[in-house]
Amino acid sequence: MNVYEAYRLAIETGMRNDPRPQADVEAVLKEAGEERERLSERMKPYFDEERLWNPYADSRFMWGEELAEETEAERFMWGIDIDTAEILLADRLRERGETVSAVIAHHPIGRSRTCFPEVMWMQTGMYDDVGIPINVLEGLVGPRMDEVKKNVLGSNYNRPVDAARLMGVLMCNIHSPADNMVQRYMAEMFEAAEPKTLDDVVDRLMDEPEFQAAASFNDPPRILVGSGRSRCGRVISKMTGGTSGPKELYERLSLAGVGTVVGMHFSKEHLEECKKHHINVVVSGHMASDSLGINLIGDVWENEGIDLFGCSGFTRFSRN
Repeated sequence: MNVYEAYRLAIETGMRNDPRPQADVEAVLKEAGEERERLSERMKPYFDEERLWNPYADSRFMWGEELAEETEAERFMWGIDIDTAEILLADRLRERGETVSAVIAHHPIGRSRTCFPEVMWMQTGMYDDVGIPINVLEGLVGPRMDEVKKNVLGSNYNRPVDAARLMGVLMCNIHSPADNMVQRYMAEMFEAAEPKTLDDVVDRLMDEPEFQAAASFNDPPRILVGSGRSRCGRVISKMTGGTSGPKELYERLSLAGVGTVVGMHFSKEHLEECKKHHINVVVSGHMASDSLGINLIGDVWENEGIDLFGCSGFTRFSRN
């Protein structure tokens, strides 16, 4: 398997594990094709052709696709945040004789950075089984998505990509597909565990090696709203969808019967809304949760004979 085939496999794995109905995922691709057809001849050369098969605006191959198709996928270095320092690290490792076929980032960079808020629209389809009307979800998510879009426009998005190109290091990022994996994994995990209290929720998270590793660095899962003896009621996890959604969503979750939300991170405003609407909150931890999703993608690669090692916050654990 070459590097580009491995990248496509990761995206396709994320699509199969998308929390939305598959029809919604396919609709994203269809809309991209229709948008391309509407473009003027002047603007068509600038259309992102990857949108025709990849529904995740926050995940892209950064440069050298043709070279990637000629390069064997032997060993990847994956980090949660990749900048110039990690590119130099990869090159230094290669100088020392270690194989680094490509560097994989998790968080969006390069051409996936300024458009990544588009994947927040996933959140309108994520709560289909909770019972919140779609018109309400669209009304809540739209303004929050516009806010995040404005916030990322000033970023120096191509800094690490420029470094990778100059050093000849192949590079891509995989965000939502990995987050989809941890979203599904946790949903199934809590459904099977049937926790009764928030302590039960934390105990179940601590069964996983990623959270054990984070705890050894003083970053265990924590109860932020409620207490260990608080009964958790219905537990849902929020692990994908780009970034934090609208704080107004918690009122609707409470009305829909959700008792506890498990998430990677929460802002002060979100926690205040949860308290206001009596929703318990367990923060699973950003690095640990991202590592879990990355590891689940890594297991798929491992089955294809690809080795994977971590840097920049990612700790590798295999479940194969």
